[in-house]
Amino acid sequence: MESRLSRYIWNHTRKDQLWILVIVALSMIPYFLSFDLPKQIVNGPIQGDGFDSPEATQAFLALSFDLPYVGTINLFDGFQLGREGMLLALSLVFLLLVVINGLFKFYINTFKGRLGERLLRRIRFELVDRVLRFPPTHFKRVKPAEISTMIKDEVEPLGGFTGDAFVSPALLGGQALTALIFILLQSFWLGLIATVIVAVQAVIIPRMRKRLLVLGRERQLTARELSGRVSEIVDGIGTIRGYDTSNFERADIASRLARIFKIRYDLYQWKFLVKFINNFLAQVTPFLFYSIGGYFALQGRLDIGQLVAVIGAYKDLPGPLKELIDWDQARQDVQVKYAQVVEQFSVDPLIDPKVHAIATASPEPLVGPLAAINLTVTDDGGVTLLDHVSLQVQPGEAVALKGGGEVLAEAFARLIWPAGGRVVIGGQDILDLPESVTGRRISYASSDVYVFQGSLGDNLLYGLKHAPLTDVQYEGERAAHRKWELVEAKLAGNPHFDVNSDWIDYQAAGATGPDDLLIKIRPVLDAVLLTNDVLALAVRSTIDPNRNAAFAAGIVEMRSALRERLETEKLSDLVVFFEPGSYNIEATIGENLLFGTITDQAMWDDALEGHPFFKTVLQRVGLRDVFYEMGLEIAENVVELFRDLPPDHPFFQQLTFMTAEEIPVYEALLQKVRGRPRADVAEDDQVKIIRLCFGYIEPRHRFGLLTDELMAKIVAGRREFDEGLPADLAGMIEHYRPNRYIASGSIIDNVLFGRIGHKHADGSEKIRAIVRDLFEAVGLYNEVLAFGFDFNVGAGGKRLTAGQRQKLDLARALIRICDFYIFNQPLLALDQRVQEQVIRNVFALLRQDGRNPAIVWVVANPAVMELFDRVAVFENGRLLRDETTEVGANEGPDYKEMAS
Repeated sequence: MESRLSRYIWNHTRKDQLWILVIVALSMIPYFLSFDLPKQIVNGPIQGDGFDSPEATQAFLALSFDLPYVGTINLFDGFQLGREGMLLALSLVFLLLVVINGLFKFYINTFKGRLGERLLRRIRFELVDRVLRFPPTHFKRVKPAEISTMIKDEVEPLGGFTGDAFVSPALLGGQALTALIFILLQSFWLGLIATVIVAVQAVIIPRMRKRLLVLGRERQLTARELSGRVSEIVDGIGTIRGYDTSNFERADIASRLARIFKIRYDLYQWKFLVKFINNFLAQVTPFLFYSIGGYFALQGRLDIGQLVAVIGAYKDLPGPLKELIDWDQARQDVQVKYAQVVEQFSVDPLIDPKVHAIATASPEPLVGPLAAINLTVTDDGGVTLLDHVSLQVQPGEAVALKGGGEVLAEAFARLIWPAGGRVVIGGQDILDLPESVTGRRISYASSDVYVFQGSLGDNLLYGLKHAPLTDVQYEGERAAHRKWELVEAKLAGNPHFDVNSDWIDYQAAGATGPDDLLIKIRPVLDAVLLTNDVLALAVRSTIDPNRNAAFAAGIVEMRSALRERLETEKLSDLVVFFEPGSYNIEATIGENLLFGTITDQAMWDDALEGHPFFKTVLQRVGLRDVFYEMGLEIAENVVELFRDLPPDHPFFQQLTFMTAEEIPVYEALLQKVRGRPRADVAEDDQVKIIRLCFGYIEPRHRFGLLTDELMAKIVAGRREFDEGLPADLAGMIEHYRPNRYIASGSIIDNVLFGRIGHKHADGSEKIRAIVRDLFEAVGLYNEVLAFGFDFNVGAGGKRLTAGQRQKLDLARALIRICDFYIFNQPLLALDQRVQEQVIRNVFALLRQDGRNPAIVWVVANPAVMELFDRVAVFENGRLLRDETTEVGANEGPDYKEMAS
């Protein structure tokens, strides 16, 4: 990268800088005229200079000039105006100059802002581009938070300075020089005074501000270190809590904050001292102007108009001068920041840009062997991880690596670079090949998984997004915006790729397009045992039935198929279905009374407390007194059973009507209302007690409070809640209808249209298996899986388990049709039995349909060794032996030939 910021800015914005400098030069003309005009107004129409009589006139806007040997040339005689007319005309000209100067400033500032943002965009992209080209070892030395902080925050001032780099000294210096020249033309002595003060400010203030630069640099470094330390705390929170070191971390953060506070406090003190001196010098000059200039005016050596003009001109002098000094400080400050960024991002060697060149065409298959020739790999400390290892993997061959083959697998995947020797494919060094070849013809998966924040589907298909293969056709305003984006991208040195294009390489997955992509994905999900996980995520998701009308209709039709299936398998009691005329014993009292679900819990709570509808309806159907007594008994039982348990006790997960935090509240409420008739209890307290009933489920909580008579009364009260619901509460409840999809319910809730019974201990597992078969039978399986792909996996995939993340990474590698598959212990989070099953599934998947790619697997399970043609055993970084398995047919490599 360019070492000096000014040169970097000039190289990338030369044409724009020259243009804006021309505009700045032109702006000095009306700026100078605005200084001279007040003198003309005061001396002319106000004091009467040139108006000897009341009827006297002067020419306004007369245009003439003198030429040597030619004399005076009159272009326009102007308009003859009297004293009042001239006053009005000159005042209007002054107003016009104010507008013109304002428009110049507006254009210059807008242009500077666009110029700065464009260069900021360029440098940020260049830094990210360099991050993508860092050598693998460099990522072990830097903290991601510090890199992101530099790109996001520390280069931000560079963009703001870009527009000012050349324009500000020209504009501000020109304004200050114009004002000084004007003052000198009016009075040499006053101009000399202003010049001396300006010189003092220009010398003293920058020297004092050097201390500010030092403090600012220290503040920046400490803030960056704090960012990296906080990132470490977030990433290592499990270790911190596991070893009880949270207070040590607090002490460390407090120490760092104290250091930052000290730096910032010193910075503020010095900053305001500089401001005080600068402001003092700026205010001394008006004092001298009023005293000395006034004396000259009294002596007749300076007229009043000149004095007013001088004071007016000096009024505009401190501003540009102060901003010019600020510009110089900003210049030094951003140069320091830029130098630090250049230092952090100047890494050697960087990956050649040609390696990352985009390629839309699919590369030719790799026909040669993948081989390590005399390969030596060391870590940052110089410890040898691989010591002169030579190993060859032929196309179609399956090789198992044991006892330390992880490093070789990483070298094959180009994740680490050799310290000696090389890795070749077909005789060509793997580091010389473009990533469009190695990144598409070699797939790699390991236990060290990174999942990007976004949907599960985006992560699953991430390995297919190499280049934009299909352009998006925009229309209207969006097309114009896209055209503007392309122009700005070119000017900022950014690529013109459209992230909204279709980047998925369907051919690499064996598909012809998005329609059959899922068909190709399903066998991969089945092989890595991820299908059930995706399906579980899918059935718990909610969908918009209006946008997915056909799917919603299919789910509604499945309800009858589910009943038939349960009756056929004599599992009718596995699910208790919702029936309009009966009570569902497995659902809450609230669901049975409303025969629906609450879509807005906050609205429901407010309505239950204050809306008269619920009070009157419960009273009319005879449930208010019953629910109050039931609520008291529920509260008594819960407080007695749970008040001594810790808040995180698993028993609280069974409560649907009260949280652990509410136990003390209801304990106090019971003491308050116990023994008192309901009529004497406050309305708010009654509501708190009654609402406990709405979450009660008899088979789960087993307080013995539901009788057949009460259940019949609740069912009878449904009509009142269904038909009499006011319009302002209509959106709060979604009623159950056998022939309608429940928008607020999950997919599985809509399929069941009921609740799983508690009589079967393994009811959930049984129902999932049955529902999965029904999805397949009615042709909705793929659509359900697609909804699972929309699941947001969270930051770093934290919403998935470690095993799910590893299965996702393995599936991401298997989706692509490649020549070499390298698996570096990709399933360490799973037990040995599951690992063995997945390995066998993967071999079956990769050996079907005539496919025969090479497989390199770092594995320790002896039960799967018969799947491989060869087994390479490592010890202490050396290849101990390379032997053919009993079922393998390939001979070992000729190492002498490879070494030569």
